[in-house]
Amino acid sequence: MTALEPRDAEVTPPTDDRDDDRGSDVVPDGQGVLGKAHRALSVGIVSVVLLIAFEATAVGTAMPVAARELHGIPLYAFAFSAYFTTSLFAMVLSGQWADRYGPLRPLATGIAAFGAGLLLSGTAGTMWLFIIGRAVQGLGGGLVIVALYVVVSRAYPERLRPSIMAAFAASWVIPSVVGPLAAGTVTEHLGWRWVFIGIPALVVFPLALALPAIRRMASGPADPAAPPQPFDGRRIRLALGISLGAGLLQYAAQDLGWLSLLPAAAGAALLVPAALGLLPRGTYRAARGLPSVVLLRGIAAGSFIAAESFVPLMLVTQRGLSPTMAGLSLAVGGATWALGSYVQSRPRLEAYREGLMVTGMVMVAAAIATAPSVLIPWVPVWIVGVAWGVGCFGMGMVIASTSVLLLKLSAPGEAGANSAALEISDGLANVLLLAAGGAGVAGRGGGLL
Repeated sequence: MTALEPRDAEVTPPTDDRDDDRGSDVVPDGQGVLGKAHRALSVGIVSVVLLIAFEATAVGTAMPVAARELHGIPLYAFAFSAYFTTSLFAMVLSGQWADRYGPLRPLATGIAAFGAGLLLSGTAGTMWLFIIGRAVQGLGGGLVIVALYVVVSRAYPERLRPSIMAAFAASWVIPSVVGPLAAGTVTEHLGWRWVFIGIPALVVFPLALALPAIRRMASGPADPAAPPQPFDGRRIRLALGISLGAGLLQYAAQDLGWLSLLPAAAGAALLVPAALGLLPRGTYRAARGLPSVVLLRGIAAGSFIAAESFVPLMLVTQRGLSPTMAGLSLAVGGATWALGSYVQSRPRLEAYREGLMVTGMVMVAAAIATAPSVLIPWVPVWIVGVAWGVGCFGMGMVIASTSVLLLKLSAPGEAGANSAALEISDGLANVLLLAAGGAGVAGRGGGLL
């Protein structure tokens, strides 16, 4: 994640043995995600997810210290939402790029931008420069995540997709445990900058392993015989509109003055029609099929990730925990998220996927409702860890299931556009809810310290 060249004769057709052995827990030898046909690709793309996981867990731990040293606590939410805001545009661009020319080039470009953003944040001297670095990261992350969905759609038969999604979730386990501890230790002894500057070293391995495998198995357009389609200028303009609108709303939420009503109104005027144009028709009313899948993804991911973004800040500023301990309070979530994703991947549970998603959403809601209880002095802080473990188990079932259902409902030439819609719902919900949280912090004058 070059893909402008036609697919060569070595490409493995993505439809091979699509229906073989469906419904069985036993995958024929050599035909699983780690079988000979898919081993290099699986290891490569899971390594890409591993990189993203280390960034999310390590950076989240170091962020409170970075914001404090850069005198940017009132802008704390911006450091998170800048990532999601720019990624909204990148997701649409990546979907069109991957559908028309294959996922290889958007993936490679995205990883490079991701690393560049980390370096920019790690060397920032002001909070606004730090936020710009996070925005560059968002461009890279948006390109990467949608391109990965297209890789899965192109290279894996339907029966293997739940398993590779479970592998994506499992790749968060080690970073979730090691990431906060390593980031906290580095932050306390070397400084928070080394957390950002050190992560780009992880870019080399995924590039070396994943890109050749993607070129061999999933490069080129979905239909090499069809004439190449130009980029959809309307969707690109809508993507710019949704990103600018989200950014203006976030700015207005941070200011909270009467003049902030102007950027808030402009942001809403840009964002609402753009979102309606980019998401499947009927999403806002949860129409049956793809629209309801996309809406549920936004509700689940937006509410959970927005809440998780402020938990370390709450533990550091209100309960006096060190950055290391605040990060470790959420570490158990990586393992339970992977477990929840593993549960949904079992073929015998395929018939109960809707029930798994309902159960997962209940777990997510319970976790979010429980976390603020630690603001009560006599409530032990380990309650957050327990609640987040339960919530992450539910998220593992919900997030993987929405991804599987989306690819199942998408034609091969629409996987990129539909995956972009899924991630836009996810990212847009994050931006809006982070804006609400940031408004709360800004309303107190950043006075959390």
